[in-house]
Amino acid sequence: MTGETGKLRLDKWLWAARFFKTRSLAADAVEAGRVLVEAARVKPARAIAIGDRLDVRIGQYRFDVEVLALSGKRGPAPEAQKLYRESEASRVQRETLAAQIKAQPQPAFKGRPTKRDRREIERFTPGVYEK
Repeated sequence: MTGETGKLRLDKWLWAARFFKTRSLAADAVEAGRVLVEAARVKPARAIAIGDRLDVRIGQYRFDVEVLALSGKRGPAPEAQKLYRESEASRVQRETLAAQIKAQPQPAFKGRPTKRDRREIERFTPGVYEK
């Protein structure tokens, strides 16, 4: 906890709670509007307090969390999880999205196609590669 006011910078808390790998990534996300406090866009230096509701979007995932504790130090993941409580609806929605993403077919080719891969592509796409 910092100071006697019981408040902490939003970007610092997001970093300590392990939502982002660096403080600058946390600040960039707040600036871009991917982190809302009480459903309002804020700046990275906004002071948050215990009980605030945050909406954090990371990629396709969305976290709806309530701040339970403040910490300016980044510790191990189990301690970081004690800083917030995620709503049940948010957790279920995230798990459903993760299952859908995992169920999607993976791309057949990774990186640059080999000569064999290119020939198979040509076989299935007539007229495109003909000279």
